[in-house]
Amino acid sequence: MFARLAILLYAIVSYGIFTVSFLYAPGFVGNYVVPKSIDEPIDVGSPIHLSEAIVVNLLLMSLFAIQHSVMARPAFKRWLVKFLPAACQRSTYVLLSSLILLLLFWQWRPIPAPVWQASGVAAWLLTGVHWLGWLIVFASSYMIDHFDLFGLRQAFSALKGSEISGQTFKTPLLYKIVRHPLMLGFLLAFWATPAMTAGHLLFAIANTVYILVALQFEERDLIAEFGETYQQYRRRVPMLVPRLFARRRTDDRQSSWPVGAPQ
Repeated sequence: MFARLAILLYAIVSYGIFTVSFLYAPGFVGNYVVPKSIDEPIDVGSPIHLSEAIVVNLLLMSLFAIQHSVMARPAFKRWLVKFLPAACQRSTYVLLSSLILLLLFWQWRPIPAPVWQASGVAAWLLTGVHWLGWLIVFASSYMIDHFDLFGLRQAFSALKGSEISGQTFKTPLLYKIVRHPLMLGFLLAFWATPAMTAGHLLFAIANTVYILVALQFEERDLIAEFGETYQQYRRRVPMLVPRLFARRRTDDRQSSWPVGAPQ
């Protein structure tokens, strides 16, 4: 029983740290409220050289990308289960991702050279799209079982002594429009800004490349897990860009669709 309580406490702490990093992220990307943002350094000191800023920022984003992608692969999960109970694997993934993200926020080197500066209606529209992106991120996580995604459901299942059920497949709401609305939300939040600086542009480009590459690996894993069900879903729904005008296919008119959640 003590071990189960320890796993639950670990999951709650991990989720708490994730919440801090998630709530800080919009302020960091959009230069709102937080003491250190993508364009505002927290320390006043000697200027940072451009080359140093680019290298440090790319290293920080690479560290996040490597950890985030490697730990999500099935082969790594099979290796990790030798050392950690299955009930706390997801919490470990969430914890490390959140800590690296907080490190990125802390050590990010702003590059304030302006790229574009919108004003008036254009600025309001870009700000609206920016917040729409964060809303899509938040909403998408709840559509596929928010507490499973961030490790709490597994810990509570362990506490009750029940078996951790595997994922099944479902396509709720936004997942009927694009296959990866969570990533679409991030892209909107990263790119839609009335004041784009060189540092923000570097952040947006690097994360866009990472998302596009990471999604190829994720789709491969989903095909391996769900087979023809996911192949049909791929033919039915675009990856990131919604189809505004598309002819419905035969499989779109089917009355039933498998229930579950992509990882």
